[in-house]
Amino acid sequence: MQQLPSAASPVVEAWATYRTGNATQWSARQLARAKRGTRVSVVIPARDEQDTIGAIVSTIRSRLVAEVPLVDEILVVNSRSVDATVTVARSAGARVVDQDEVTRGLPRMEGKGDALWAGLAASTGDVVAFIDGDLRDFSATFVTGLLGPLLTDRSVEFVKGFYHRPLIGATGVEADGGGRVTEISARPLLNLFWPELAGFVQPLAGEYAGRRSTLERIPFVSGYGVEIAMLIDLLDLVGLDALAQVDLGERHHRHQNLDALGRMSAQIMVTAWRRLHRRGLVAEPQPPTTLLTQFSRGGTDPLPHLNRRISVADMGVDERPPLATVARPMAVRAA
Repeated sequence: MQQLPSAASPVVEAWATYRTGNATQWSARQLARAKRGTRVSVVIPARDEQDTIGAIVSTIRSRLVAEVPLVDEILVVNSRSVDATVTVARSAGARVVDQDEVTRGLPRMEGKGDALWAGLAASTGDVVAFIDGDLRDFSATFVTGLLGPLLTDRSVEFVKGFYHRPLIGATGVEADGGGRVTEISARPLLNLFWPELAGFVQPLAGEYAGRRSTLERIPFVSGYGVEIAMLIDLLDLVGLDALAQVDLGERHHRHQNLDALGRMSAQIMVTAWRRLHRRGLVAEPQPPTTLLTQFSRGGTDPLPHLNRRISVADMGVDERPPLATVARPMAVRAA
């Protein structure tokens, strides 16, 4: 078994000094000039996002396709939506693919990570930026900020976004209250076992970009563990100096309830366990159990009457293998 990693504060500080940027550093026109033949795709995974997807696609198309020729492809991955997401996205000018069509012939998987993998498989860019589909008050600087380091510095392989995430509650607005799972789950795990990654402000952020040649060499976790897995796997694959982060400003989106946050945390822990196993730090490839029991008391109901307010769910995760190791699905080749 390997020993636990030692504290890496000097490494983190040095990395953050020259690998942390701000989206205002790069204009769309500057990046369009810097492309020099690089094809850029923006991939947006979306499940039932009819209220937000149209504005996101329209903003990218008007600001970064029509006004400035920076983005070559806007791809929305329909992740089993039952609302008008597909119609709205197409009307706004996106190319839309269906998650299950892209992965046809492969085992069915659940969760955002599978939609991201499908988006990478179906997209054509040399550089691929991923944007969540539930963002409100969306700005094109989210895209230019992520692309900035990749198009101006060949040593950068992957860029992670971070931002202020206001949380609106009954007593008012907490300016940075939105990153709850980051602070109580992901950050402690990274600081304990991958201290080199401690400098990432928001390791679970849903906005990031990378070079296809690198992204195709890492697996994609199917559930909520996809973001933390990506950082850990990229650290092992390309090293800390090839990773960067950019301040994208402020992010507005819907927030999950406490039960959902618990499930998210559980899948993050299972994902981390798997990577600890690969490093030889735990003996088994999976925790003894991946079941999560959650309670909802409901008003003044006494504990003996909980039967209707208990749920048990399996928080195990699947992984799509690196895209470079599998044959492209027929739906991708025909797209």
